[in-house]
Amino acid sequence: MKTTFVLLASIYASSAFASPGELPSVTAHPIFKQPYTCTEHWLGSLKAPGDALGADCVIQQMVEVKGRLWMRAHKGDGRRNSDWYGWGQEVLSPCACEVVNVKNNPTPNKPGILGKAPAGFVELKREDGVHFVLAHVTRMTVKPGDKVDSGQHIAYVGNNGFSRHPHIHMGAWRDKESLQIRFDLAAMGKLFAEN
Repeated sequence: MKTTFVLLASIYASSAFASPGELPSVTAHPIFKQPYTCTEHWLGSLKAPGDALGADCVIQQMVEVKGRLWMRAHKGDGRRNSDWYGWGQEVLSPCACEVVNVKNNPTPNKPGILGKAPAGFVELKREDGVHFVLAHVTRMTVKPGDKVDSGQHIAYVGNNGFSRHPHIHMGAWRDKESLQIRFDLAAMGKLFAEN
């Protein structure tokens, strides 16, 4: 018990870990028209600016199972990409930005099996220098040089690159400094009310 406490105290005292209030953040438009959840990458888990502090977002649906309602990411055992509620759904731009880079990877992974790099992605840049990347996308509807609005359809949910299931990885940075992503909950409420 004493060893655990000392170890935890050392971790929290370390300057390598900033308190949540000290992390720079950015507000983003929702990236899906449907309800979704995101698992966030904690500080230090990944190194690249578009990965560190990023989020892996999965569309979910309310499903009845034996008379009870649950949020689920897929139907059945999820062994087929088409089992996943997000598979092939529209991905929306998180900002009013310019498309600076796209990479297509048309080869889908089998759910549960980690694929190989590179992932399909769209990189966007706001006028203030903030970059966003949305990875594991497929069938992009934009190209470099395009100007897009917040909430504009830019691609579809895929499962490629270092991915085990259909989802979107989203990262943000400015000047090589990773930014914590906060979704615009007012825009989310309006978007979900419309759909």
